[in-house]
Amino acid sequence: MGRNVPMFALVAGITLSTFSATAQNGFSLKSVNVDLPTSDRVLPDGPGADVACLACHSAGMVLNQPALSKAQWQAEVEKMRLAYRAPVDPKDVDAIVAYFVRIAGTD
Repeated sequence: MGRNVPMFALVAGITLSTFSATAQNGFSLKSVNVDLPTSDRVLPDGPGADVACLACHSAGMVLNQPALSKAQWQAEVEKMRLAYRAPVDPKDVDAIVAYFVRIAGTD
């Protein structure tokens, strides 16, 4: 058992020296707070309203988007789903796109 203590001390020393070297190089961890926009606005009722992107966006933010064509809305929804990993079930994409075209579309 006596031999394990020096080995532990050696490992602890190496680990701590690594962290202090990292700190000397300017690395530090910082907490970040993100305030998501809030809104008293609600999305208009209709097919697709129940799956229309409120997991990540407020209704006010969604309603402030410019009018887009169906192809543009399709691209936006797919970008949010694939690039930003929005929690959108692929089976809901068509309903979301149709909803956005209805409330803010150019088609």
